[in-house]
Amino acid sequence: MRIRGLAIALGVSISALVCGTGAATEVDRYSIVKCGTLLDVAGKPAKKNMTIVVKNGLIDSVVATGQEPKRDAMPKDAVVDTVDLSGMFVLPGLIDCHVHLTNQWDEGMRLRMVQDSDSLVAVRATVFAKKTLEAGFTTVRDLGARHAETIFALRDGINQGLVVGPRIVASGHPIAITGGHGDFTNGYRQDVWGDQGEADGIGDGPDSCMRAVRNQIKYGADCIKLTATGGVLSASAAGLRQHFTQAELNAIVTAAHMMSRKVAAHAHGVDGIKAALEAGVDSIEHGTYLDDDAIKLFKGHNAYFVPTMLAAETVTTNAEKPGYYLKVVADKARLVGPKLKEAVAKAHKAGVKIAFGTDSGVSDHGINAREFSLLVAAGLTPTETLVAATTSAADLLGLSDQIGTLEKGKAADLIAVAGDPTVDVATLMDVKAVMRAGVFVKNVK
Repeated sequence: MRIRGLAIALGVSISALVCGTGAATEVDRYSIVKCGTLLDVAGKPAKKNMTIVVKNGLIDSVVATGQEPKRDAMPKDAVVDTVDLSGMFVLPGLIDCHVHLTNQWDEGMRLRMVQDSDSLVAVRATVFAKKTLEAGFTTVRDLGARHAETIFALRDGINQGLVVGPRIVASGHPIAITGGHGDFTNGYRQDVWGDQGEADGIGDGPDSCMRAVRNQIKYGADCIKLTATGGVLSASAAGLRQHFTQAELNAIVTAAHMMSRKVAAHAHGVDGIKAALEAGVDSIEHGTYLDDDAIKLFKGHNAYFVPTMLAAETVTTNAEKPGYYLKVVADKARLVGPKLKEAVAKAHKAGVKIAFGTDSGVSDHGINAREFSLLVAAGLTPTETLVAATTSAADLLGLSDQIGTLEKGKAADLIAVAGDPTVDVATLMDVKAVMRAGVFVKNVK
């Protein structure tokens, strides 16, 4: 595809967002953010009347309000803004470890896949990215796009300040078997797409799988997504059990780790969950049918569980709408949806590490925070859900030195809400202010 000139065509150049993205800054830019209540590190007590000093997109200091540096202590030509969030609860920008920004499912999704140009997909993705950021999610991990070049271009455009959106960690094409979940040609005539290959993420046999991984990294993947089992939304009756052989899974993980990329494994069936964990994946996405042996493997391999409960709730609801999904999809949705709450409760009780992820794109973009309430219903405390969406998520993405807490030297990614999310996570559905890399993209009126 070709998206040269996309930013010009969209008219969305946001030069201010370049601050904190590595571009040169002509003058120092400060934001003095006064917080009524500050949760700088999820899991620790919140603090009253604190001020965050932001310099050129990074946190310069966090001090008691009144102790922030005076204007005459800053360079004379510095640009200084003071933002009053003294009536708000401020916390780190949220992190969603499982989204799909290049699509959003509805009844017309399968038809759009053969109608929409890559350029139109790119334009639509900018809208989804902006909605996600304004909902308080300042970083996301995009786990699979048929339009792999589009998600890489969106990531780069955001980093360059051309488009408004969250920080993106992108996997590109998922690694899948021929005819498996992640083979986007399922259910279409062969002449519509033609045979898919390693450049499209399709691998059969260990060597082919390794080439598929290396191709995605060559094209720009920050991480690798593999489909260890069948999936709900693929137009396939191949079921929800294991797809790759153990040798293939081992090859995928080895190839990715050798090139310093973490691996996320889509997995519903317990055989695929266990095989992926044995191979050394860094996270299991969905994990619907996990059992006690799988839990032992989670803990033994120090892997994360990313439940995506919002996706389960969404497909369960949509499966009852006549014609919304193909019959083969609706049948799988009815099986998977009700099981996930049980799996999350079991894993949480056993002490499995949980990171926040929604699978947004299956659900509508911008309602990602609905996942918090679903996690609480499965047994997590509000604080545990905030840890999952900040420090744990940052750790899973390998970005703990940059995001996840509001501490000196880290990216100035923060949000503000009117209530206390450590008591009621529903307050996160109405984010009042969002700062990304030191720039407010949404603020209280």
